[in-house]
Amino acid sequence: MGLFSFLKKKSEAPDADLLALDTRLRAGEPSRLDSEAERERQRAIARATAAKIDEIELAMASDIFDDEPAWGSAARRPAATASALVPAAEAAADELPDAAAVPATAPAVEESAILYANGQAAAAESLLRDSLHDFGQHERLPWWMLFDLYQATGQEAAFESIAIDYASHFETSPPAYKPLLPDLEAPRAAGVAASESLGPMLDTAIAPRLERLLASSAPLVRIDLGAVRSADAEGCARLLQVLQALRKEGRELVLAGADSLMATLRPMLAVGERASGEAPWLLLLELLLLSNREKDFEESAMDYCVTFEVSPPSFETPRHVSTAAPAPEAGDRFLLPALAVGDCAALLDAIDAYAEGRELLVLDCSRLARMDYACATALQARLRVHTEQGRGVELRELNHLAAALLRLLGYAHDDSALRLYPHRY
Repeated sequence: MGLFSFLKKKSEAPDADLLALDTRLRAGEPSRLDSEAERERQRAIARATAAKIDEIELAMASDIFDDEPAWGSAARRPAATASALVPAAEAAADELPDAAAVPATAPAVEESAILYANGQAAAAESLLRDSLHDFGQHERLPWWMLFDLYQATGQEAAFESIAIDYASHFETSPPAYKPLLPDLEAPRAAGVAASESLGPMLDTAIAPRLERLLASSAPLVRIDLGAVRSADAEGCARLLQVLQALRKEGRELVLAGADSLMATLRPMLAVGERASGEAPWLLLLELLLLSNREKDFEESAMDYCVTFEVSPPSFETPRHVSTAAPAPEAGDRFLLPALAVGDCAALLDAIDAYAEGRELLVLDCSRLARMDYACATALQARLRVHTEQGRGVELRELNHLAAALLRLLGYAHDDSALRLYPHRY
C-alpha cells in the first residue's frame, strides 16, 4: 500500500468521521464507532480502497520492481538492531521481511510476549492495548502483536475493531482477519511438507508439479502462489481441481501468496461477461474459502451467479488450512506445529532428522500460534548444535508474539547463523 501513498488527492476534503477518528487517535484516546452500521461502513470503504490500490500496485510492481525482494523494501525498513535483524548488507540477498526491531523502550512488548507464551492471553491483550496510547502512537509492533493474538484466539470482532483504528492512524489499508489456528482442538503434528512454487504463468505447464503434490504421501502440502502474474482458464481449472481434492481429502494445506493470485484473477472477471470462462471465477471462490473470508466469498459468489445464471458454490469453513506470505525460495521446509508447548523432545528429534544432509534448515512457523518458554529454550539449545556444525537456520513467518519471545531469549544476533523472519502486515 505504500507505493502510491504520495498520490493522495490534496483537493478532496477528508470525511468528517475519519477526521474525528484520527483526532482521537493522535490525542491518545482509543476510537469507538457509534454503531455497528457505521463500523461496517468504515470497514467497507477502507477495504474497497485497499483492494483497488493493491491491484494497481501489483501490476506496477511486476513491471518496475521485478528484481526487488519479495518481502519488504529497504526504504520502509527501520534501522536494524543487533538483537533482532539480519545485517543490512545481507538484507537484500536474503529477502528480509519488513523489520520487526523492538525498541529498547518497549517493556510492554517483552512482558506481553512472556504472558502470552505462558498461556495468559487476556493479560497480554490488556498490556498491549494499554501500550497503544503511548508506544503504539508511533510504533506498529504492538498493533501487529494484537492482530496475531486475536487471530490465534479467534476474536474476529476485536480484530476488526482495532484494524479500523490501525488503518486510520497509520494511513494504510487494514489487514484482513485470517484465523491463525483454525483447528485448535486437533492440532496436527510437525513434519516436512511437500512444497511447490507456481508462477509466473498459471497454465497447463503447472500440471506435472500439481500431480507431484497429489501423489506425495506427505501429510502436509504447501503451495506458494505469490509469483503468479498471469493465468489462463486451463491453468485455473487444474489448480482448482487440486485445491478441491486436497481439501476433500482432509490433508493439511499451507497456502502462501493467495492474495497475490486473487489480485491477478480479479481484473480478469467482470459481472455479466463470460469470456474468461467459469474456471477463474471458481478458483477465486476457492481461494476465498481457503482463506476463510466468508463475506468476500458471498459477494463474489453472487457476482458469479449473476454472470453464469447458475447456483454458486456454498461456503464451508476450511479445516486444516493456513495461509502464509510468499516465500523467496522453493524447497522443502520443516513446519512447526500449531502449539509448541511442554515436552517437545519429539519435535526436536524430528528437526534433527530433517537436518540430515542439509546446509540450511528452514523452519516454517506460518501455523505456529504459540510456543511456551520451556519449548523455546529447548529449541534454542538444539538449534545451537546445528549452527555450531556449520548449518544455517531460519525461522520464517513467525507471528509477532512468538518473534518477540525468541528475540528476548537471544535467538538472533547479527553475527549468528540463526535468523528470525516475522510475517508482515
